[in-house]
Amino acid sequence: MALHSFDRMVVEDEGEGDAVVCVHGLGGSSNTFTPLMPVLARHRVLRVDLPGSARSQGAEGALSIDRFVDAVLAACARLNVAQAHFVGHSMGNIVLQHLALKAPKLVRSLTLYGPLLAPPEAARAGLRARAAKARGEGIAGMHEITLTLLNAALSAETRRTQPLAVAFVRESLMHQSGEAYARTCEALADAQPARVENITAPVLLVTGDEDGVAPPQAVRAMAEKLHAARSTRVVVLPRCGHWTPVERPAECQTELRDFLSAQR
Repeated sequence: MALHSFDRMVVEDEGEGDAVVCVHGLGGSSNTFTPLMPVLARHRVLRVDLPGSARSQGAEGALSIDRFVDAVLAACARLNVAQAHFVGHSMGNIVLQHLALKAPKLVRSLTLYGPLLAPPEAARAGLRARAAKARGEGIAGMHEITLTLLNAALSAETRRTQPLAVAFVRESLMHQSGEAYARTCEALADAQPARVENITAPVLLVTGDEDGVAPPQAVRAMAEKLHAARSTRVVVLPRCGHWTPVERPAECQTELRDFLSAQR
């Protein structure tokens, strides 16, 4: 594995073969996709820590979806990726939808875990309030935010039977600095939906039946907007919340493997 660091952004680069680029969500990191790595053994996998998150928390200035898109495109250019399959989670899916429109020739396919077009208005207000708490209260604020999100973002079964999954999400969130997390919350709060009806790449959309961020009905409605996509598939995983790859790794692996195999 090679670890690249440029423009205060860190990218993991592992394996050989067709490129797969992974983009995490709010409070996530490259490790969000570790549960998927077994089915990507024959691929070159780039896992990005977005500016303001995880090992890229030192990135300065305002954060936005446009900045995230440009950061992923810059990573692909710098690391000589001319075409790739893109895999996202949560906010990372918004980034990838915009990227697919900005650089369609780069995108061979999109796999979106916990997909959403943009936060609804109520969620935008909540994100801004969360940003204020993280910025104003630091570690204590992040601790309280984490406890709230563990209950809201993970399914009841995950919380009851998968202590390692709970610990993973807890650590992913607690590892974010309050200020960097706040700026990422604000970037997501300002996110605008992409014109997904113009996306042409094949799209796989995976959500959980207990995902409050990307509820099944909203994901199905999103899939219906993908008129130009070469193919679409919606998968709803039972007893699963928003952290799909972490809560249901085996099922997510199977769906990703089958989807990528169909694109050859």
